[in-house]
Amino acid sequence: MEQLLFVVVLFEVVVIVALSFKTPIRKLLIMSLDRAKRGRGPVVIQTVSATVIVLFVASVYNMMAIQKRWIEDGAVNPTDEVIMAKHLLESTLMGGFLFLGLMIDRLHHYMRELRIRRKTMEVIKKEGALLEGVKARGLDEIKNLKEEIMSLQKRQEQLNSELEARSKEIRTQKTSAVALQKQSEGFLIEFNRLLEENQDLRDQLHTVDSKISRSSSKKNT
Repeated sequence: MEQLLFVVVLFEVVVIVALSFKTPIRKLLIMSLDRAKRGRGPVVIQTVSATVIVLFVASVYNMMAIQKRWIEDGAVNPTDEVIMAKHLLESTLMGGFLFLGLMIDRLHHYMRELRIRRKTMEVIKKEGALLEGVKARGLDEIKNLKEEIMSLQKRQEQLNSELEARSKEIRTQKTSAVALQKQSEGFLIEFNRLLEENQDLRDQLHTVDSKISRSSSKKNT
């Protein structure tokens, strides 16, 4: 049993050393541990660990019993010394087996968490790069929109200036039209007055002609 425990402890030490350095073997060990923790693997590991713990407790109990017998007898039995050394070696190997197994489990757990976190960080970095690209495109679009808005504002100012100039021109034309209308009204009034005077002159001429005609007819008679 001591030889088996020694081989197992030595194997655990080799596994811990292999996990501590970045080598191709570490990747294989991590994959093997991942598979060992699936299916019935955890049940087997827990069963073996429980068995070793029971044997460890029994060995410690036997050592305490031997030590108690030494104290009561006041003498050391050579057979008990051999049994004591045997139990001490077994307890040391079993304790080392349990401790190193716990270290392997924790190392595997932390490495798996580290791998997951690295993948998460890579995804976050890729998303960040995509967001930076989108942000850059958005800034370019905003810049283009600002330039377009500025050009539209300039165009609007030009249109406002043209509208104001047209409005002034229309007002000027309206003023000229009002003045022309008033002038035409004055011309119309003057024309009507001249017509009336012309008619009066015609009437007067007609009266004079009539008088001249009557006077000439009287002379002839």
